Amino acid sequence: MQVSVESLSGLERKLVIDIPASDIEQEIAKRLEQVSRTARIDGFRQGKIPKRVIKQRYGKGVRQEVLGEQMQQGFIQAVTQEKLNPAGMPSVTPVIDEDGKDFQFSATFEIYPEVTISGLDTVEVEKLTAEIKDSDLDTMIDVLRKQQAAFEETDSVSKDGDKVKIDFDGYVDGEAFEGGKAEGYSLALGSKSMIPGFEDQIIGMKAGDEGSIKVTFPADYQSEDLQGKEAEFKIKVHTVESATLPELNEDFFKQFGVEADSEETFRVEVRKNMERELKQSIARNTKNQVLDGLLKANDIEIPSALSDQEIQRLKQQAFQQFGGGQEFNADMLPNEMFKDQADRRVKLGLLINAAVEQFELKADDAKVEALIEDMASTYQDPAQVKEFYKNNQEQRSQLEALALEEQVVETILAQAKVSEKDSSYEEVIKAANSAQ
Repeated sequence: MQVSVESLSGLERKLVIDIPASDIEQEIAKRLEQVSRTARIDGFRQGKIPKRVIKQRYGKGVRQEVLGEQMQQGFIQAVTQEKLNPAGMPSVTPVIDEDGKDFQFSATFEIYPEVTISGLDTVEVEKLTAEIKDSDLDTMIDVLRKQQAAFEETDSVSKDGDKVKIDFDGYVDGEAFEGGKAEGYSLALGSKSMIPGFEDQIIGMKAGDEGSIKVTFPADYQSEDLQGKEAEFKIKVHTVESATLPELNEDFFKQFGVEADSEETFRVEVRKNMERELKQSIARNTKNQVLDGLLKANDIEIPSALSDQEIQRLKQQAFQQFGGGQEFNADMLPNEMFKDQADRRVKLGLLINAAVEQFELKADDAKVEALIEDMASTYQDPAQVKEFYKNNQEQRSQLEALALEEQVVETILAQAKVSEKDSSYEEVIKAANSAQ
């Protein structure tokens, strides 16, 4: 078998592979001999059909079958021989396909890039530090109470924490704009789900009130046409529902899976959860900065085949998350919507794998056990969770991969420029969530 390699653009390669005619004909003859033993043709006894008849009847199909297998085997042998690492399936085209001549075909495909990690000393990381204060704990418990609040219509003016049902009609420069109108819209005051300043100006209005409010769209608003623009909204309030917060008692505690007979015990449990969330958020924020720095220092070319595969995964995830119906499928989502995210994931995957190999990292058993402990602590029966990972190698392998990723982050941090910044609990949580 003869092989020639041609480098096309970027990571694309083209193999031209020649397979001797004798190999092809020998395999075809062997297959036709097998066919002749079982073939049934009118006018001939089974097993006594002349070879020329067998070849005439089955030769073309057998040849195509043999050539298909030869191309598959030839491609595998060729990439092994030439030490190429294909990323995705090849596009195969027969070049010479004539009886008595060597069979020649071409295979075009992309290869994985050769990656060497460098520039880690240029990575800059601002590590956030924070402690949970009593005021943070008070705020969290207040949030939990609001989540379980009971609402009842009232004639009183609205206040923070109430729900209102409103009509609104928005205008920019005197013109109505898309998405600026709604009727019977239910709004929780204080939820910060609207444009900054919108909810604040609803506070103090009561059922039956009408008026107008003025706000300014943020500079980074999702609609570019509205960024930084001033807007006026005409408001009509239909109902105001006043919130009644639940008492801090055993029934309330149980709604959050906490068996506690006093507010103090409940506060201890809530603080534990907040401390765990704070630790995870600091780690997540640090990791995001490390990976951003790794990407910036190592801009690599990626195979389009891998990017396309990742785009399809992201589209399917989005489809499942938003629950598409029969009239909607994942393929209807535009690839461009997921392109940047897909490319980032593929690049990071290649870089992390390269770092594992380059720095000769292996999953640390102690780190894997720590991940299991941390995960188990969020369940009512931690022992059962630990036993699950002990007896399920596939799930444990996923944690080993996560541990390896953390070890890559630690390796980069050891060489990066790291500074610390004192922050609040709220700032840390917000920073970690915004980077997801």
